[in-house]
Amino acid sequence: MIDFTFHTPYILFEAGASCKIAGLLKGCKAAHVLLVTDKNVRAAGLTRKAEAAIAEAGIKLTVFEDVVAEPPWHVIETAADLCFERGCDAVLSIGGGSALDTAKLVAYLARNPDKLDDIYGVGLATGERLPLLLVPTTAGTGSEVTPIAIVTTPTNEKKAVTSTSLFPKWAILDPELTLGLPPHVTAAAGIDAMVHAIEAYTGKINKNPISDQLALKALALLAANLRKVCRDGSNLEARSEMLLGSMLAGMAFAHSPVAAVHALAYPIGAIFHVSHGLSNALVLPYVLEFNRSAAEALYAELSEVIDPGYRRQSDAADAAAFIAEIKAICRDCEVPGSLSAVGIGEGDLSKLAEDAMKQTRLLVNNPRELDYDQARAIYASALAGRGPAASG
Repeated sequence: MIDFTFHTPYILFEAGASCKIAGLLKGCKAAHVLLVTDKNVRAAGLTRKAEAAIAEAGIKLTVFEDVVAEPPWHVIETAADLCFERGCDAVLSIGGGSALDTAKLVAYLARNPDKLDDIYGVGLATGERLPLLLVPTTAGTGSEVTPIAIVTTPTNEKKAVTSTSLFPKWAILDPELTLGLPPHVTAAAGIDAMVHAIEAYTGKINKNPISDQLALKALALLAANLRKVCRDGSNLEARSEMLLGSMLAGMAFAHSPVAAVHALAYPIGAIFHVSHGLSNALVLPYVLEFNRSAAEALYAELSEVIDPGYRRQSDAADAAAFIAEIKAICRDCEVPGSLSAVGIGEGDLSKLAEDAMKQTRLLVNNPRELDYDQARAIYASALAGRGPAASG
């Protein structure tokens, strides 16, 4: 038997669950909570019910709504300073992955003397954090159930803080909060979640029986519902299944880490300010093609998970069918077909490949070893928007 550990926060999954946040804060003995969100989420009214319930419960509220995508270090430090200065004794975040990641670090830094620069990496944040409640408004990152926070550094790199101290006390999933997401955001977030499931299932290290089952269920839910929610964003049942799939995928990759898709996506987001989900979607088919020789049997297993009507043939045929279905989902959900669609040109590929190779914590989990030349070839294929990446 493989040795492994598994950790998860308490989970509340319910339409309308955001109305119950005040009660959960009371259970944490919170007297003053910092709400971490962004202006768009708040303007859309997605925090309104929670804020009203918090006020009614007599809990003091301070709002930090300056989160931005791919959160830079200075935004996180500003929020942590605010949390400390106002004497907040709990942190709540309602928003996308950037808000949730910011909140994790705020809850930790406001309670500890550690500096952000000192905790990049795995297991370096060893102190306690403030009580933390996370409420996702997208079905994609799974950040509400992971111990990982991604930061954009002053040198425009994306670095991670990974520590069990970042697991929240509560993950609160309210599918009603995802109903208003536009199709392009829905698609990018959903494919991000699919990548989490795929990479957790096919990873080289820390793959374990629980993460496998979570990844399989997540991928089945996401593949069955992504086209539906892109066509009809008001479908609450499909939105609920997407949110559940995203959470399960998050639980999977929290224990069996992601790999080369994310490693190649990070520089796209950091340099070109492309959303994380879209960055993943743009390179996903090409990384799958590159990995096929090493992960063929596992991709074959996923062929009937992603398409229940598919009938297994051979590992080679099944893996090819799996990759073809991934491409079809991306196409049907109108994901841009090449890197050029987000402003990337031939002259950018070397820098992208250089930065991707810095993501060593992710690349070690890839089923096939990847070097600089191969990374650049994958980017070149994604730029052209055709064919498999070179296998050299």
